[in-house]
Amino acid sequence: MQHLVDQKLPNVELQFSGGGFVNPSLVAGRAIYFMYPYTGKTGHFDPENWDHIAGAHGSTPQALAYAKCFAEFEKLDVQIFGVSLSSPQWQADFSDLHKLPFALLSDHSGLFSSALSLPRFETGGQEFLTRLTLTVCDGVIKLVRFPVSPPQDDANACLTYWRESK
Repeated sequence: MQHLVDQKLPNVELQFSGGGFVNPSLVAGRAIYFMYPYTGKTGHFDPENWDHIAGAHGSTPQALAYAKCFAEFEKLDVQIFGVSLSSPQWQADFSDLHKLPFALLSDHSGLFSSALSLPRFETGGQEFLTRLTLTVCDGVIKLVRFPVSPPQDDANACLTYWRESK
């Protein structure tokens, strides 16, 4: 995935959990886009075979770690975005439940992830993004974290990167 370094993010509008749209290629300054496969939802079963897919679990701890570190990212002028193939409503429900201080972006159409050839996996007849993190400045990818393991440590690793890049 290191071939993505120095690439411009695709010119695609993604709906965010707050109801508007974000075009990652036009986001000025520092940003992190953490790709995650799926978040659970009360009353819904996980996708088929989910427990047997390496790296599938961990989206909630990853998002909550970013929420916990959000003030530190703000001090460094770094914007945070979570990205998945989930619908905007699914993401909004998750964001509201956990009171996330950053936007979750829906790549429900797959245009963003396809333009970057991001890795995916399939189970139960559905496609999911493989977990990875893009550290970006003015729409240009500066660092790719892949694989991201364990997911709950991703936020701290990205904080370290931005602190050292100051």
